[in-house]
Amino acid sequence: MHESSIRISSYEQLRTFIAETLSKFESLDPQQYPLAQRVLTQAGQPCGLYFCLHGPRAVRLTAIWETRGNTILFYGADGQRLQRTALLEPPAIESCLSCAA
Repeated sequence: MHESSIRISSYEQLRTFIAETLSKFESLDPQQYPLAQRVLTQAGQPCGLYFCLHGPRAVRLTAIWETRGNTILFYGADGQRLQRTALLEPPAIESCLSCAA
């Protein structure tokens, strides 16, 4: 599993980074396939965002941004964790909620 870190300051930068990273795993063009997202909650409070890139032939690549540890976990189509990226200056989860709803 690959580990890295990155500085991201806005929701749009986060979304672009995730789409590009997921696309690289299957050599896809991130502009060609939709990236869906959902807010993850725990005890009624937002705790992260779930992203899913819907590729060809029902391929689904996923990423989870868990805000407590400011880490993005990337998973391949087979469910195996492929990469962990630490966010050095993440956007506030509150600024992402309206965009991800």
